[in-house]
Amino acid sequence: MNAPLPRPSPPMAMLAELTHRCPLSCPYCSNPVELSRKDSELSTEAWIAAFREAAALGVLHVHLSGGEPASRPDLVPLVAAARDAGLYTNLITSGIGLTERRVAELDDVGLDHVQLSIQGTDAAMADRVGGYRGGFARKMQVAGWVHSAGLPLTVNAVMHKQNLDRLEETIELAVTLGARRLEVATVQFHGWAALNRAALMPTRAQAMRAREIVLAARERLKGTLVIDYVPADHHARYPKACMGGWASTGLNVTPDGTVLPCHAAQTIPGLTFERVGSRPLKAIWETGAAFMAFRGTDWMQEPCRSCERKTIDFGGCRCQAMALAGDAAATDPVCSKSPHHAALVAEAEADAEATPPDFVYRRMPQNEPVA
Repeated sequence: MNAPLPRPSPPMAMLAELTHRCPLSCPYCSNPVELSRKDSELSTEAWIAAFREAAALGVLHVHLSGGEPASRPDLVPLVAAARDAGLYTNLITSGIGLTERRVAELDDVGLDHVQLSIQGTDAAMADRVGGYRGGFARKMQVAGWVHSAGLPLTVNAVMHKQNLDRLEETIELAVTLGARRLEVATVQFHGWAALNRAALMPTRAQAMRAREIVLAARERLKGTLVIDYVPADHHARYPKACMGGWASTGLNVTPDGTVLPCHAAQTIPGLTFERVGSRPLKAIWETGAAFMAFRGTDWMQEPCRSCERKTIDFGGCRCQAMALAGDAAATDPVCSKSPHHAALVAEAEADAEATPPDFVYRRMPQNEPVA
């Protein structure tokens, strides 16, 4: 009989998905395909209560995300409340919905950091990927307003088959914008990206070249730009330690208040999720059924159970195991030790070599306003 798990350490961060509404239609959006409507979103007061509970639990950082968080008219008071609770506030934004005045207001209430997404290095690519004409120009404006306000800026660039060959230009754009950090995030195939695999899957050659470019740029730009790199895991030998291990470092709260161990956890059938307000966030984190499901290593099957890497990568991503192997407790097929690995590689290489089809763009439910 397995010994009970020790009480988990407090999570370091909470991802607060304030809304699924977004003016962009990115075909790799990690939001679920079934998006939450505006009328299901938590109220201002409910989010403020969640921030206070998170801080009491021990959370240090809150990442204010979406959708597009600027779609919420109460964004400024929400940031103010999170800061009043003692949380470090990071705004993850497309920039659409921000104005120079609103950036100044966010700075005035204590916003700590801005993470701005870009979809390409010019308007032609960026606006096509984002499905929003004029988006690139607005992003450049927003970056300027953020820089002028003195707010730290991270540029987030989701890279895929159709823009990975312009990685060097992406790095130079981040420097030009005055970013302190660049996140080179190779697309992860959850949510809408799973519907666009043949349009987005990079080739193995692109993935190898991207790694070389990142390593060289890190050395060249040391002291100027920090570069985080999320590699293309479908071309890897071993999986990443998703979320640092299930329910070990962070939690997510969806627009309707559902509390998740990771952003894609709802794709795993059979898990039971709770909502903020149903019981204390501390209790949900420590004993919630969904959080306990894959915490630690006792749940593992072979080959993970006896693998020397089981406390390094924790068997990889549970949601990816569910999607690709049909079993959330299976070894992530990205791992070379998985019996599903050869099939994964063959499918990934076929998708990578395919002529990119038209994007399946992210869309809100019919008749749902986006702003």
